[in-house]
Amino acid sequence: MDHFVYLLLTRTNNKYISYVGYTNNLKDRLKKHNSSKGAKFTKGRTWKIIYSKKCKNRSEGLKEEYRLKKNYKVRKFLKDNYLLKHEKTS
Repeated sequence: MDHFVYLLLTRTNNKYISYVGYTNNLKDRLKKHNSSKGAKFTKGRTWKIIYSKKCKNRSEGLKEEYRLKKNYKVRKFLKDNYLLKHEKTS
């Protein structure tokens, strides 16, 4: 079974907010977040997956999730890189 770490992004009041999570089904997890059945923090917002990483197993996935949650520099880099690419195509 595949395991994924992912980074979500949403825009609220002219500010971008990110969320890091772990799952074994990306499509289903995004649907839950966007239908307010995901994590409490994500309720009431529309999210977009801007980064995902496939992990070998659950343990590796949870470790990677923890690293990404705590490393704000990497999160900012991923967010800024996505926004830069998105602005060019819009």
